[in-house]
Amino acid sequence: MTEEKIQRINVLYRKAKAEGLTEEEKKEQQILRQEFINDFKRNLRGQLDNISIQESDGSITNLGEKHGIKEGH
Repeated sequence: MTEEKIQRINVLYRKAKAEGLTEEEKKEQQILRQEFINDFKRNLRGQLDNISIQESDGSITNLGEKHGIKEGH
């Protein structure tokens, strides 16, 4: 998500609290928020898929491989 979109989310939030939003602005806010959430989930999934742990027997287990890397998350 670009910095401009994050700034727009913040502008819409402040405007909603101060004076309210038009229906068009509410739809824009909802779309931007969902995009932010999807990007956050995708980034978190990418981080979790790249975590490896060392088992008690000394072997290394890649959690992304063990639990299956899921596309689109």
